[in-house]
Amino acid sequence: MSDRRCPKCGTVYAGAARFCPRDGNLLVEVQPKPATPPSLAGSGTAVRTPPQPSRGLDRAASLSGELLDARYQVLKKLGEGGMSYVYLAKEVATTEEVAIKVLSPKLATDKSSVERLRREAGLAMRLEHPNVCRIMRLGESEDGLIYLVMPFLKGELLSDREVKDGPMDVALGIDILRQVCAGLHHAHELQIVHRDLKPENIMLVGGRDGGGVRAVVMDFGLAKERRAEGQLAKLTATGIILGTPEFMSPEQIRGKQLDARSDIYALGIVAFEMFTGKLPFQGRNAQEMMIARLRGQPLKLRQLRPDASEGVEKALARAMDSSPDARYDTALQFAEALTASNEGGFLSKIKERLK
Repeated sequence: MSDRRCPKCGTVYAGAARFCPRDGNLLVEVQPKPATPPSLAGSGTAVRTPPQPSRGLDRAASLSGELLDARYQVLKKLGEGGMSYVYLAKEVATTEEVAIKVLSPKLATDKSSVERLRREAGLAMRLEHPNVCRIMRLGESEDGLIYLVMPFLKGELLSDREVKDGPMDVALGIDILRQVCAGLHHAHELQIVHRDLKPENIMLVGGRDGGGVRAVVMDFGLAKERRAEGQLAKLTATGIILGTPEFMSPEQIRGKQLDARSDIYALGIVAFEMFTGKLPFQGRNAQEMMIARLRGQPLKLRQLRPDASEGVEKALARAMDSSPDARYDTALQFAEALTASNEGGFLSKIKERLK
C-alpha cells in the first residue's frame, strides 16, 4: 500500500490512515519513488535524471493511453475546463471504469488551488448517497500530477438533455428535482454547501431505455463546510466570488456567508430553466442578470408553461426568493412542496377529464 503524506505538516504515514492525527488534514497518496541508481561519477556513463514535477505537469492534458501511477489505464479524455482535465480510465487491479479529474498544470503549481482541491476531496469523501457522486481517492503522482478518482457514470448531463429535448415534462422534472434535493439534503446534513449547482453539475443516469432516471449531483469542487468559514476566506482571494453567475444567490453575489438556502435558490433557477428553457432573471449579460436577482424580479413560470400547476409555480418562486429567510429552510422541504404541487396538478387534470 502506498504511503500517505499530510499536505500541511509534511509527515508521511504508512498503512491505511486517511487523516493526519496531528492536524486532521486529509492525507494524500504518494507513489513510492524508484531506487536511486548507484553513482557512476567518473565512469563516463550518463545517468538519467528522475522526472521533475514540472515535466510531469506538462502531460496533464494528454494522458490518453498512458498508465497513471501504475494503477489506472487512461482510455480517453472526457472533457476539460479551466481547473482540470477529466479522463475515462480503468483500474488495472479491478478492471473497474473510473473517471479521473487531473488538476491543470497552471493550478497544480498554485498552492491555494491545490489546497482547494484537497478540501474538495476531504469533504466529498464524507458523502455517501445514491444522488451524489462520491470521491473514491485523492492521489499525487511522483511527477507532480494531482488527481481525483470518481465512479464513471454512464449518462448525460442535465444541460445536454435540455439542449436535445427542450423543456422537460413537469412530472419527470419534479422527479429529478426531488432526487437532487435528496442528495443536497444529505450534504447539508453534514454541513456541506455545494455553492455551484447548475445543469452542468447534474448527471442523469438511465431513463432512455424506459427505466427510471437517477439524478446525481456532481462536482462539489466549490463545496465548503459552514463551520470553516474563516478558513475558506484564507483560501479565496479577496474580491473573488466562486460560482457560476447565472445561478448565484443574492447573498453569494454579495459575498455573504452561505448555507443550504443558497443551494435551494440555485436549484430553483435550475428547475425554472428545465421547465421553460429560459432563465427566470433576464438581462443582456451576466451582470444585468445578477442585478435582476438582487432586485428579486423573476419571470412567472406559468407564463411560459401554462400546463404547470400553481403549486409548482409557487414552490419555485419561494425557492428563488431574494431573502434567504423566505425560502425553504431545507432541500427536503423543497422536495415535499414539489411533491405536493405535482399531486395537485395530477388531480386537477383528472377532474377536467371527468367533466
